[in-house]
Amino acid sequence: MFAIRSALFTDRKDAGQKLAKALAQLLPQRDNIVVLALPRGGVPVACEVAEAFQAPLDLLMVSPSTQGRP
Repeated sequence: MFAIRSALFTDRKDAGQKLAKALAQLLPQRDNIVVLALPRGGVPVACEVAEAFQAPLDLLMVSPSTQGRP
């Protein structure tokens, strides 16, 4: 039989909102926070986190040749 899987998030905005709630519990002191977003999918998530924390948001550009390397 096939198992029916439900999505954890309805979209990236929802994922960002849920991530912000989880981070709020882990980060009681929210001074000096900067949110960095990875392009191509991470920006909508990071926008929600930055908004929730009233923190600045910036992009973190990664060269494809360096992805997956330590």
